[in-house]
Amino acid sequence: MCQLLGLNCATPTDATFSFTGFCQRGGQTDEHADGWGIAFFEGRGLRHFVDHQSAAQSPMAEFLKNYHLKSTNIIAHVRKATVGSVVLENAHPFVRELWGRHWVFAHNGDLKAYAPRLHTHFQPVGSTDSERAFCWLMQELAKSHAGLPTVEELTHTLRELVPKVRAFGTFNFLLSNGDALWAHCSTKLHYLVRQHPFATATLKDQDWTVDFAELNHPGDRAAVIVTTPLTENECWTAFEPNELKVFVDGLPS
Repeated sequence: MCQLLGLNCATPTDATFSFTGFCQRGGQTDEHADGWGIAFFEGRGLRHFVDHQSAAQSPMAEFLKNYHLKSTNIIAHVRKATVGSVVLENAHPFVRELWGRHWVFAHNGDLKAYAPRLHTHFQPVGSTDSERAFCWLMQELAKSHAGLPTVEELTHTLRELVPKVRAFGTFNFLLSNGDALWAHCSTKLHYLVRQHPFATATLKDQDWTVDFAELNHPGDRAAVIVTTPLTENECWTAFEPNELKVFVDGLPS
C-alpha cells in the first residue's frame, strides 16, 4: 500500500519538516519505493513534482528538502505499486483542471475491477486505478455543478460520490483545489492540528526535533494529515472508517 501526506494551513506554512520525515518512508524506513510526488499551491498557481524513483533516493526529493517549501495546501505521496507499472505517469499526486482551478489528488488502496465510464474531458494518462477514480470524481463534480461551488457544496457532493468508488475496494485519498483539503479514510488515516501554544515535535523516521514555537506566530495553524503518524511525541487522531473530513484554514470539519 502507498502512504499519504497532506497539509492544510491558515497561513503559508513551511512543510520541510513533515516532507523530510515522510520521504524516508519511500524506501528507507518503509517499503514504499515505487515512486513519489508532491504538489503545493502558491496562490492559484501550483508546483507539481513527481518521480518514479524512490523518495529516499531521488535527487528531486533531496532538492525539495532544501527548497523553501511553503504553502497553505500540500499533498504528497509515496507509492507501493499494486496496479500499474513503476513509471512516471503512474506517480501520484495527479493534477487536473476544473472551473479554471487546479485539482490535486492522491490515493492509497486498491480498487478491484474498477472501470468507470469516462467522458472525453477527463481521461487517465497512466494505468492506475487511482487516476481512473480521480478522473471519475472530476467528471461527476463537473456534471453536478455549473461553476465552482462553495466548499460546503463540494463536500456535500463528495459525500454522495465517494461511496460509489469505495464499493470497489480501499479508497483512502486526499483532494485539494487550493481552497480546502478533503481527506477520506477507508482503512487508515490520522491527523493533528498544530496551533498556539506551539510545542516541539520529533520525527519517527529521522532524527530531527523542531520547536514550532520558534517558527510560528500566534495566528498560524496547520493541520497535518498522514497515513501513519509522522512524529512520536504529538497526539494524533485516527479517522473513523469511511469518514470524509474537509480541512479549511487548518481546521477539520
